[in-house]
Amino acid sequence: MLELGKTANGPAAGDLVRDVNDADFMAEVIEASQKVPVIVDFWAAWCGPCKTLGPALEAAVTRAGGKVRMAKVDVDRNQAIAGQLRIQSLPTVYAFWQGQPIDGFQGALPQSEVDAFVNRVIEAAGGAAGDDGEGGLDAALDAADEMLETGALTDAMQTFAAVVQEDGKNARAFAGMAQVQVAAGDLDQAEAILNGAPAEIASTPEIEAAHAKIALARQAQDAGPVDDLRAAIEADPDNHQARFDLATALYAGGQVQEAVDELLELFRRDREWNDGAAKAQLFTIFEALKPNDPILIAGRRKLSSMIFA
Repeated sequence: MLELGKTANGPAAGDLVRDVNDADFMAEVIEASQKVPVIVDFWAAWCGPCKTLGPALEAAVTRAGGKVRMAKVDVDRNQAIAGQLRIQSLPTVYAFWQGQPIDGFQGALPQSEVDAFVNRVIEAAGGAAGDDGEGGLDAALDAADEMLETGALTDAMQTFAAVVQEDGKNARAFAGMAQVQVAAGDLDQAEAILNGAPAEIASTPEIEAAHAKIALARQAQDAGPVDDLRAAIEADPDNHQARFDLATALYAGGQVQEAVDELLELFRRDREWNDGAAKAQLFTIFEALKPNDPILIAGRRKLSSMIFA
């Protein structure tokens, strides 16, 4: 664990990263997450990957300066909470916000992906991992986002490209250019833009979200007629392929909430179908949405409640 003491620009590290047990999990995680998101690292002394992931998480949480906290749970010594949350492999990481798990992963990740995860959790809770001081660029990006949403694709592309000229490592601008191409139907060009982004930003949440939108758009190209798919499900509610295809078609038609609802229903009926395809597709849609999107927040909570039921 990190050395306790004051960080350069924030609270004491001991206030941000704590060892938590069965007795104080409710207070240190569930109740504490009402005010600030809490990332829980389930680990064990015998777990090799835990020895690299733990310090990486602690470093990312400490850099965030109080916008997120971390709880470390030794599963060998705290089997009650590990059993309740069905921890089956290590390391396992869950992020809690307002008492509910909102994100998570299993296994060790490189530092860049750990940083992206922590930033995503902060953003989902309505915060921001940092302030780059580029107020003018942020305003331009906000304007470009509005242009994209209203269909002014040429203007949006020009604005995103102008930001890239000013800041060649601006992940949001690269992602924006890719999304313009998605909206124009040129998925290959969208992919090419992301592949041309600097390696330093390749794993940022903005770039990953753009990749997710491209993947969903490619799937949508093969989506069948919504009415036919609904009829197939009405005839056989356990026609999982038809329900999965319906969700794809609904997303393609801009009915994101309806798509999420169908995938949640598919997960409820058979979470293991097609190697967990419903859960994987939900995560792809969640990744494509903005961190504070109500559909994402509600969808993650509903999925988590099913997983932990």
